[in-house]
Amino acid sequence: MSAAPALSPSPRAAGSNVVIDVQGLTKTFGGRAVVKDLTMQVRRGLIYGFLGPNGSGKTTTIRMLCGLLTPDAGSGTCLGLDIRTQAAAIKRQVGYMTQRFGLYEDLSIRQNLEFVARLFELPARANAVDQALQRLGLVERQTQLAGTLSGGWKQRLALAACLLHEPRLLLLDEPTAGVDPKARREFWDHIHRLAGEGMTVLVSTHYMDEAERCHELVYIAYGKVLAQGHADAIVATAGASDLEDAFVRLVDRAQDNFA
Repeated sequence: MSAAPALSPSPRAAGSNVVIDVQGLTKTFGGRAVVKDLTMQVRRGLIYGFLGPNGSGKTTTIRMLCGLLTPDAGSGTCLGLDIRTQAAAIKRQVGYMTQRFGLYEDLSIRQNLEFVARLFELPARANAVDQALQRLGLVERQTQLAGTLSGGWKQRLALAACLLHEPRLLLLDEPTAGVDPKARREFWDHIHRLAGEGMTVLVSTHYMDEAERCHELVYIAYGKVLAQGHADAIVATAGASDLEDAFVRLVDRAQDNFA
């Protein structure tokens, strides 16, 4: 992926409006705390990179934020709605893209989008589908079966489905895992266009070049936030040479603390 240009927040983020504001989130499975006392804020119109090793609690956190999981402890809001008591309302205003392709492989691109539009009970479904196809460059492939698409095109379709109901927040869980560099670059171009329009994005990733394209970062390991802020600030605080070195140092320190 080519070097990213200098980033600046969307003008709509200037008011520092907080879209996600959670404190002390904890979630336990089988007696093991997957997320521990997690506190974070996400401001409107920015791209937040959510980083951490496998099993660090990223997916569990994202699912709590969008109302799919209820935290065992902690509280907070997403889009001004309580994550405990207003989960249904949150789901209708968030676009959530899972790690694995979740649409029907035996339906065409257009049929999948029409199905999602019906789920959201959109009043002008055909128009919404047409706009999504156009927005993600899928018009010429709209009759192609989803199961025949490459990884990059599947990700475009999944993103189009996320945008159908015009969400205020996108939660993307490792959306470019397993796709080629060209498809990754094109996907991130779409993300930056959306952010430029005022969309707030929280995206988990393992790729350092993608992390550098985010406005701010949150790094999680062992279920806890180890660092958050601008990439340059995280590198400086860790006394590291670059972002990858900073995260290695943070994980090493966390291992010592949890040993």
